[in-house]
Amino acid sequence: MTVYDVAARLPNVDLLRQRCRALAVLERIIDGGEPYYDYTVAWGDDEAALMGNGSGDEWAIVFAADAVFIRVFHHESAMSPYRDPDQELWPGLLDGLPASLQPQLEEPAFGDETGQFIATAVLWRLTGDDRWQAGEGIDFPPRTGSYDGFGPDGSGMLDILCDDIVDRFVEFATDYYETEVDRAAVEHIVAHRPLTDDMIRRLNPRSALTDLRDDIAAIGYPIAER
Repeated sequence: MTVYDVAARLPNVDLLRQRCRALAVLERIIDGGEPYYDYTVAWGDDEAALMGNGSGDEWAIVFAADAVFIRVFHHESAMSPYRDPDQELWPGLLDGLPASLQPQLEEPAFGDETGQFIATAVLWRLTGDDRWQAGEGIDFPPRTGSYDGFGPDGSGMLDILCDDIVDRFVEFATDYYETEVDRAAVEHIVAHRPLTDDMIRRLNPRSALTDLRDDIAAIGYPIAER
């Protein structure tokens, strides 16, 4: 899998945003600690979905008014800028990036300690586009290992957003948190139905809506009226 495969499979912007919010809500209910998946409606003037596995792998999806920008970094990728003494990005990674999205390259959260933009895959979609875009003519390195299943550029970390997010999240959470996950409750949240105490307790009997209300509001997910 490469960024081109992901670009062909990602859903439209509205559905992508909905799935990202669902992942953040599910994560907050089940775990409540340092989030693996997160979402904020206050990323400056924009909104953003975030993933970080605590081992140096991460992605961010910035939902701006006129575009969506996706940045992926996989620390074991052969396309990592750290492979190069000058920490140059892989050739072609940003080719064709619209001028309106150039400021994303200066976002401190996407750079190293010197402020240099760091990524192994980049995608974008402007308002009015009929598909996702990626750098033109990227020559990917030969496959020399498993790349941990995420492809040569790490874009496979976005795979959970591409297809059946319900089953993918159940599989992820069952393995990652070593706990049984109520599939119907996951389906409820992925469908973006208003959150209730019942749904929360089906996923985590030790949690309740009163405990999560502020966090859920920060994610921008609907809460059922009392």
